[in-house]
Amino acid sequence: MTQQSVAKFGLGEVVRHQDATFRGVVIDIDASYAGEAGPATGAKPDQPWYKVLAIGLGGSFIAYVAESDLEHDPELSALSPEAEQRWFTVDAQGRHAPLAHAIH
Repeated sequence: MTQQSVAKFGLGEVVRHQDATFRGVVIDIDASYAGEAGPATGAKPDQPWYKVLAIGLGGSFIAYVAESDLEHDPELSALSPEAEQRWFTVDAQGRHAPLAHAIH
């Protein structure tokens, strides 16, 4: 029997890395690790993994992060208002979706 995991974070949610190295928006979710090699972080591969459009001190990048390394961002201010308007629509709950995609 296959074990199913439920993702803690949804598409468009603003999250931050637990060590506060970056904040970002969830743009994709894998039920388990889907990289070519094993996870470099030591995080367990059998948990949800997220692609996060991240904003850090060095600019923006795509991060592939284990659920255990993420937490909700209580500030919900990962992006500047200009970046939000340029790249996303934002719903009443603060979830972000790329302008070309609706929030489910």
